[in-house]
Amino acid sequence: MLFDGFCLDLQAGVSWLSGDEGSGKTTLLQLLAGSLPATGPQGQLRVRGISLADNRLAYRQQVAWFAPRDTAQDDQTARQVFARLPALHPGWDLNALASHIEGLSLSPHLDKALYMMSTGTRRKVLLATALAANSTVTLLDQPFMALDRPSIDYLLELLAKAAQATDRAWLVADYEAPGQIALAGVIRL
Repeated sequence: MLFDGFCLDLQAGVSWLSGDEGSGKTTLLQLLAGSLPATGPQGQLRVRGISLADNRLAYRQQVAWFAPRDTAQDDQTARQVFARLPALHPGWDLNALASHIEGLSLSPHLDKALYMMSTGTRRKVLLATALAANSTVTLLDQPFMALDRPSIDYLLELLAKAAQATDRAWLVADYEAPGQIALAGVIRL
C-alpha cells in the first residue's frame, strides 16, 4: 500500500508536492484527480463538499489534471483537444485559453495531431488545457519538464499569480519548488 493513513487538506494558492523518483507523486495526483481508484476500506476525496464516491462527474469537473503521460488524445489536434474540454469543465475560460496559447507559443501547432508534436509542445497543449479549465483544484505533474525558457517564464508568472488566489488550489508535483513562488504548503513523500 502506497498511502496508508495519509491525510491532505489542500489550501488555496500553490502547494508543492515533492519526493524522489518512484515516491508516489504521480500516483497521488492520479488519486486526487479521480482517474485512479483508491483501494481499501477508508478514504474519501472531496472538493468544495463534493465527494468523488457520491458524484464522480461533479467531483472531476472541479479538478483539472495535467497528465503528461496520457496518450489517449494523441491522434487529435490541439484544436480538437481544446474544443471538447468546455463540456468537461464548467469553468472553462476561452479568454484564458487564448492567453495560454499565446503565452506558450502554441498558435503554429493548433492543427497538428499531438503525436506529431515534440515532447515540449505536446506538454504545452496539455498544460494549456489544465490552466484554461479554471477548476477549483489544478494538479500539475512536472509542468516545467521539456519546456523552453519563455514557456517556463510564462508558467512561473501564472503560478505567482495563482499563489495569491483565495478560491483555487494548485498542486505542483516536481523535484524542485517552482521558482520564487510563495507556497501555501509543502507535501513531502
